[in-house]
Amino acid sequence: MDIFSIAVLIFLVTDPFGNIAIYIAALKNVDPRRRLWIAARELLFALGLLLLFLTFGDKFLTSLGLSREATAIAGGIILFVIAMRLIFPSPQGLLGDVPDGEPMLVPLATPAVAGPSALAVLMTLRNTHTGPLWELYLALILAWAATAFILLQASFLQRFLGNRGLMAVERLMGMLLIMLSVDMLLDNLQSVFGHA
Repeated sequence: MDIFSIAVLIFLVTDPFGNIAIYIAALKNVDPRRRLWIAARELLFALGLLLLFLTFGDKFLTSLGLSREATAIAGGIILFVIAMRLIFPSPQGLLGDVPDGEPMLVPLATPAVAGPSALAVLMTLRNTHTGPLWELYLALILAWAATAFILLQASFLQRFLGNRGLMAVERLMGMLLIMLSVDMLLDNLQSVFGHA
């Protein structure tokens, strides 16, 4: 995978369009003058978590004795499940009720942006990427920047696209993610059967 493909994959997993509703709900009781600042702070926390997992995630996988192919196939399955949830969302939503007051780390930084799925994908990428490591860092920063730009425009996008428009965009992202996950699975299954 090249830098652009990796960035698109991370962008799809962080699901910025799906998280717009979470950002709006979590910030609805916050002073309007502070909303942008809090959203930016939470996005920086999310970037810190993503970079941490990208840096040390492979050590975690190695300590468990997992092979490159096993982690990549597991990552493909995780992506497929995430994509299915984007296309067929559950009625209760992602997080349920959001507590009153200013959010701190939860739910905006994690699990909204730097959620379990994004962290698992980063660990898998670190363990399976054959190119130089800086490509992963650059792809992550590009994906995070695009996600941050969208989420900082959450109120505007909700007014512009409406609830139906946001749902349509989220489901389209789910379809793209299914294609990426199947491609990841096929590549690594070929590798497994090629060695057999």
